[in-house]
Amino acid sequence: EVSACERLWGGKRALMRQIHASNPAGAPIQQAQGATSLIALARLRLYAAGIQPPADVPASLPLHTLSAARDHLDVLERLGCRTWGDVARLPRGGLARRFGKALREALDMAWGLRPEQHRWLTLPDVFEQKLELPALAEGAPELMWSANRLLAALQIWLRARQRGAVALELQWTLDLKRYNGVDLPPHQSITVRTAEPTQDMAHLRRLMSERLALTQLAAPASWLRLCTLETSPWAGASTSFLPEDNRKGDKLHELVERLSARLGAQQVVVPRAQADHRPEAMQAWQPALKKSAAVPAQQPDSLYPPWLLREPIRLETRDDHPHYGGKLRRLVGPQRFKTGWWDAVEQADHSPSVRDYYIAESPEAGLLWIYCERPFEAHEGKHRHRWYLQGLYA
Repeated sequence: EVSACERLWGGKRALMRQIHASNPAGAPIQQAQGATSLIALARLRLYAAGIQPPADVPASLPLHTLSAARDHLDVLERLGCRTWGDVARLPRGGLARRFGKALREALDMAWGLRPEQHRWLTLPDVFEQKLELPALAEGAPELMWSANRLLAALQIWLRARQRGAVALELQWTLDLKRYNGVDLPPHQSITVRTAEPTQDMAHLRRLMSERLALTQLAAPASWLRLCTLETSPWAGASTSFLPEDNRKGDKLHELVERLSARLGAQQVVVPRAQADHRPEAMQAWQPALKKSAAVPAQQPDSLYPPWLLREPIRLETRDDHPHYGGKLRRLVGPQRFKTGWWDAVEQADHSPSVRDYYIAESPEAGLLWIYCERPFEAHEGKHRHRWYLQGLYA
């Protein structure tokens, strides 16, 4: 019922045009209108059958267009009832006793004699839909062409549930059980994941195309199945009048997801903070799409250099003084760190040690971050002190 707000949309025709233009399915749809929902549904069924609705509505509407009368069409036709008006003229008491209250109530709703009652459409918590392929699919393009229909249905489900897709599974059924003497599994599937919840079907379509392009079908496929593995509440898109906030192009996480699907998850990595006191172990490279527990930010208690070397460089020592572009002059330090005993178990050639860190000045290289590696007391007499360069200051 939209009569109370039609003027806000510019009238009924303007509202219908806007509904037609914003069709999320991307497929042609048929539409009809009427004084009540039952009349609109009956007119739509006639349009779908290629029949022009009668002028006298609802009395002249064919009886088969009324859902409540479909179970009793044979009996009503033998009684000479062909239209809604024919049934409405029958005695109310006898009609209700013979065919039940639902038919009489539907006619009253159609004529506006009683308010319409609609059941709420309850969508499932998880989207899952199957589709039989029009022909056997032997490659990724054929699968993707049919998957577009499932993605259109997924978009409607996401908008209705106010959810954003995070992980999807596309599964196809193999038409053969055995190929070249090898038993085949009944299904093959791919999983598509996003860093943030999304309702953008164009982005999901690109990710799915990249994954399918890297997947080889074991046999022709006959069925497709799309289901959601993980969804999150959809917050909607925020808009702004400021031009710098309305940037064009792909978002960063969409680019990362597309590159991960194309090159492989292990090829697109990002640094992650690690809960470790050793400078070289405070971060590690992990796949960008891999979710990891957030490490609480820690305030460093020393002046860490902005450039940390990948591997410490052994420094030359003269008279127990380290040299790097000349003799180093220690300015700040020492700050003592103990290396992990667990590393010594894994690396037989490395003994647990203590590091004394200094900020030193080189005559040629400027400020450096160096440390002196001292063995534990048990190994004090076996190893000499060694100096290393681990970081540079700008």
